[in-house]
Amino acid sequence: MKPDIKRFFEKKKRIPIWSILIWIIIWQLLAMYLNSDILLSSPLQAAVCLFSMMKTQSYWSAVFFSFFRIMSGFVLAVTVGILFCVLSYISSVLRDFISFPISVVKSTPVASFIILVLIWIPSKNISVFISFLMAFPIIYTNLLQGLYQMDEKMLELSKIFRLSFIKQVRYIYIPHVLPFFKAACMTSLGLCVKSGVAAEIIGLPKGSIGENLYEAKIYLSTPEMFAWTVTIIVLGIIMEKIVMMLINKIVMKLEGMNYGEK
Repeated sequence: MKPDIKRFFEKKKRIPIWSILIWIIIWQLLAMYLNSDILLSSPLQAAVCLFSMMKTQSYWSAVFFSFFRIMSGFVLAVTVGILFCVLSYISSVLRDFISFPISVVKSTPVASFIILVLIWIPSKNISVFISFLMAFPIIYTNLLQGLYQMDEKMLELSKIFRLSFIKQVRYIYIPHVLPFFKAACMTSLGLCVKSGVAAEIIGLPKGSIGENLYEAKIYLSTPEMFAWTVTIIVLGIIMEKIVMMLINKIVMKLEGMNYGEK
C-alpha cells in the first residue's frame, strides 16, 4: 500500500471547542433578543427538552427506526455501487447505458423522488430507498474514477511478474481505490441522513424521527424541533464513525497482508 494512503486515512481535524462555544453563545444571545420560544428556543431549553426526550422509550424507538433504515439504504448503495462500478469498468457499453439515469438522479431534487416513490413503496421503507438513491451515484462515480486513474505502470509490472488476478486486486486495485471509496462514503453518509429524514418528514412513517420532527413543527414546539435536529446531527456523526472505523480496519488488514502478516 502506498505510504501516503495511511496519512489519508488519519482522523480529520476536529472542530475547535472554542468555535462551538462561540456559536452557542451567539445562539443564546439571539434567543434572548427575540424573546420568543416559538421563533427560537435557547440552547438550554433545547438541551433540557433533549434530555427529557431521551428518558422515553418512544425517543429511542424512533432513533433506531430511522438509523436502521438509513444505514440499510447506505449499505445497499455501497454493495450495488461496487458491483456496477466493476461491471462498468469491464464493459463500456454498460457504463454508457447507466450514465443517463445516474445523471438524472444527480440533477433531480430529492423531494421529487420522495413524492414519486411514495406511490410504489410503503412509507415505512421510503428512507431506505431514498438513502440508497442519493448514495449510489456518489459511490459509483467515485470508485469508477479511482479505477480509471490507476497507475498504468503498476498494471504493466503486474503483467510482467505474472501476478494472478486475485493478487492484482489485493495489492494494486484495492489500495488505489480505497481513498476514493472513503471520500465517497464521507460525502454520501451525510446526504443519506439528510435525505432519509426528509423522506420521513414527507412520507410520515409511524415511529420515525421525521414524523416526530414534523409533529413538533405542527404543534410549534421549537425546543423539541431543535432537540430532534441535534439528534439527527449526532446520528450522522455516529454513522460516519462506524463506517470510517470499518474502513480503517480494512486498511490495517490490507497493510498487514502486504507486509506478510499472517
